[in-house]
Amino acid sequence: MKLIVQTFTVHKKFALQISRGTTAQSTNIWLRIQQDNIEGWGEASPFSIDNRPQNTSALMSQLEQLIPLLETFHPLQRQEIREKLDKLKVLSGIQAAVDMALYDWLGKKAGLPLWQIWGLNCDRIVPISVTIGISTPEAAVTRLKDWQSTLEVKMIKLKLGNPQGIEADKAMLTAIRQVAPKTRLMVDANGGWSFDDAVKMSHWLAQQRVEYIEQPLPVADDHQLAALSDSSPLPIFVDESCFTSADILRLANSVAGINLKIMKTGGLTEAMQAIQIAKACNLKVMFGCYSDSSLANTAMAHLAPWADYLDLDSHLNLIDDPFEGATIKSGCLLPNAQPGLGVRYSADS
Repeated sequence: MKLIVQTFTVHKKFALQISRGTTAQSTNIWLRIQQDNIEGWGEASPFSIDNRPQNTSALMSQLEQLIPLLETFHPLQRQEIREKLDKLKVLSGIQAAVDMALYDWLGKKAGLPLWQIWGLNCDRIVPISVTIGISTPEAAVTRLKDWQSTLEVKMIKLKLGNPQGIEADKAMLTAIRQVAPKTRLMVDANGGWSFDDAVKMSHWLAQQRVEYIEQPLPVADDHQLAALSDSSPLPIFVDESCFTSADILRLANSVAGINLKIMKTGGLTEAMQAIQIAKACNLKVMFGCYSDSSLANTAMAHLAPWADYLDLDSHLNLIDDPFEGATIKSGCLLPNAQPGLGVRYSADS
């Protein structure tokens, strides 16, 4: 098979601030795999968690070095390709792009969308949440109103862990509750709280009818998750603490749910494995994203019938997304019936 790699830069309509910093743009990688006059597409987007950063230059450099090796395989050799990439300890973002492209190629070869190949029922897809980053109460309300003018908002995800402390978190959430008193709400601290603050906030957030708390503690404090879950009236989910299925058994007795992202899992193959293990452990499953375009989010949308919660909204905050794929209907992100991922390049439309 032949591989073609290029970068593309996307810019956010609203810069997103979380407890670890602010992102206004991202340079992602578009991978195209060609075989038998069929082209499969994949995406790698940069992200950074603790001591495991995956920036664009590192992703691009590693992928370019891998091209001669990958081109010796056929797209149907997914198992052998995955074993080789695992052995070489390839960055998960690169693995995601390769796995995504291989599945896209397979679907196009079969003439079927991936959700149909997997026998999934898209009527089971739950609504996505829309994300509001750390900001002033006034700016948070402005962001929510923009979301409401864009789509039917059925669930809001608030980024908390404000460097100014939990009182600033409370002020922002209170402002959102005043303008959206009945909308379902969840919060994500991105590891921005101490244990004591997390306990205090869990009780206060329960009074605000928040559904669950995502990643309240830093990854280094995973050992405190069980105690926090015992003290919290709300379910605790993890994101940064859980990359792949290998992390789930370690966390299963400490949390209520996990956030899977295709760039962390290293592709759809591992995401499916993680879903099954999480379900066997009675954990809720959420899908999330980084600064992913419609390409990566559409890929995860094909697995969405298995998810309990969906946070696949990053492409909706891009002013220059080069791709078109899954579409929003009644607040749900739905893959289409086109073969493979069903994604097209916007310039071709």
